[in-house]
Amino acid sequence: MRVALLEDDIDHANLVVQWLTNAGHRVEHFENSHDFIRHIKNDSYDLLILDWLVPEMSGLEVLKWIRENIDWPVPTIFVTAMDREDDIVSGLQAGADDYMVKPIKQRELLARMKAVERRSVSISDEEDIVDLEPFQIDKVNRSIRRDGEVIDLTQKEYELALFLFKNQGRVMSRAHILENVWGRNPIINTRTVDTHVSRIRGKLGITPEEGWRLTSIYQHGYRLERVAENVDAVKH
Repeated sequence: MRVALLEDDIDHANLVVQWLTNAGHRVEHFENSHDFIRHIKNDSYDLLILDWLVPEMSGLEVLKWIRENIDWPVPTIFVTAMDREDDIVSGLQAGADDYMVKPIKQRELLARMKAVERRSVSISDEEDIVDLEPFQIDKVNRSIRRDGEVIDLTQKEYELALFLFKNQGRVMSRAHILENVWGRNPIINTRTVDTHVSRIRGKLGITPEEGWRLTSIYQHGYRLERVAENVDAVKH
């Protein structure tokens, strides 16, 4: 997962970053609310982890801003020393997906992250065959069919298409796409993302008439979304 961590306690932040990095996640750490918000405006993450008592804006205020300004429910976990029942209720009512009270345990944090991830993705890791009319994704054979016909895709095109379908409805930044599909390869740049997106749009035949739209978001990235409500209008 690509994680943004808001935490002003450096020792605690370093510990969490080490835990998550060792578990295979990628973490960006921010010590204050303004830097955190500035980055999530222009990038995308699979999970946000928030402390409550941080400089400039409280974690609760940050969460309220996220729910009011980010157009999809990005998974969020509070990790904080605020342990009163009223605090926990306030955090959950503001839109947190989970709430952990410090000191936290490594295995519990990783398990809660996994649970939040399962609830947020459109395609689970346990599914081998995924039907998304008119597409069928075969994760065993790493192929995609459209109306029953196998589409000729390179492995990177397949991985990019799978990543976008897993995150349908979300705006995914180019940096996020690069990390998940190509890894942290300094030779690869964001123009590679644009080229591959153009290819899979053409090869898959992604159009509103078929119930899907793949949109470029200016200076940010891409969003793949269902537009099934428009299909009936086209057909009639």
